[in-house]
Amino acid sequence: MIRSAVINCVKSYHKTVPYIYFRPCANHSTNPQYNNATEPYEVFKSRFLNAFDDPKIDGWWARTWMQRLHLEDAVPPPEVVISGLKACKRLNDIALAIRFVESVKFKCKVVKGAWEWMRQEIEPTMKQLGLPTLEELGYDKPELAVIDYDD
Repeated sequence: MIRSAVINCVKSYHKTVPYIYFRPCANHSTNPQYNNATEPYEVFKSRFLNAFDDPKIDGWWARTWMQRLHLEDAVPPPEVVISGLKACKRLNDIALAIRFVESVKFKCKVVKGAWEWMRQEIEPTMKQLGLPTLEELGYDKPELAVIDYDD
């Protein structure tokens, strides 16, 4: 009896929920002005540059803007990454800078050769700021990797 009541409730719920709730968005932007629309590249770039170049930025806002940048469906431009690294250095948060570079490396996996290009672009700034690269820290390869002989 309880089972049939639950099944009837679920069937009636599926009839009332519109189909639009199950469709993914066409475009994704963390900018509310461009919800389901393509945000222009210059607006995208200037939004993050202005946020990271703000001298009054604190750790919470830096993490918020880095999370918003990671949520975007795009590889960030090198200018934005450099600006984010400088913001981390101003905050004296080297751990955040390294996590930010790891996030950028993860985003660059979408396009072949993008990480090598990005690393080449941001490496002079990292040396200027005194930040170690992921390769220097040993983060470029897994620490506890085990060879899988079934592959």
